[in-house]
Parts: sequence; structure tokens; C-alpha cells
Amino acid sequence: MTERVVVVGAALFDQGRLLAARRSAPPELAGRWELPGGKVESGESAEKALVRELREELGIHAEPLEPVPGEWPLPRPGYVLQVWTARILSGTPEPLEDHDRLRWLTPDDIDSVDWLDQDRPAVAWAAARLVRGGRPSAAER
Repeated sequence: MTERVVVVGAALFDQGRLLAARRSAPPELAGRWELPGGKVESGESAEKALVRELREELGIHAEPLEPVPGEWPLPRPGYVLQVWTARILSGTPEPLEDHDRLRWLTPDDIDSVDWLDQDRPAVAWAAARLVRGGRPSAAER
């Protein structure tokens, strides 16, 4: 039986924009864009993993806010992606680990980058949230 491994991603919002990170590694993902984050370690909550990963990958201190509804299978067997909305508490994001470029995207720019397939549903959800100014839809209330 394959062990279930959770990977957390951050839908980081700032001034009506969403942060996208371009992968530099591994080679099969290099050049494609994702919501930054990483693997939840044993004994670690998703929220703590997200805070740790954003510190390691982007050099920021962030606060997870709420989970994005759903989870998505990753190409590696047993791995799933869960995404949380988050806000930056301190620091300026820089591509420190596994990324070579960052971009803040407005709702009009969301499709201007080549998102990893597994990130697309959460990115679409985040883009809809941006259009509504960060407010939940009537269905989410």
C-alpha cells in the first residue's frame, strides 16, 4: 500500500494579486509555475508545514488563513496537494529554494504563466476569490 503524503501550497494574496513561483527543480518541472509550498513532515500540521516551507523557499513569515476546498493528486503515487490561503506577516518573497522567479499576478494575468496541472484548480479558485476582493461566494458562506 502506498503511503499518503500531503504537500501544501500557499495561495498568497497581496493587494489583489496572487503569488506564482516558477520551478527550477526537479528538471521535469523546471520552467513551470506553482503555488509555493512543500511536503508536510511527519508529526507536522499542514499549517506549520506551510509556514516552514514559505520561510525556507521564499524567506517570508506567513500566516495560513483557510484551506482551499478540495485536494488534488500529484504525479507521484500517494502524494496529494492541499492549498491554503495565506498572508505575509513579514519579509519580501524571494526565490531561495526550488524556484528561480516569482510573479504577482492579477486576475487578468492568472493564465499568463504555465501552471503545473495539479495547481490549476486551486489557482482558478484563488482567481475567483481575487475577483470578488477576497470575499467568499454565497455558496461558501
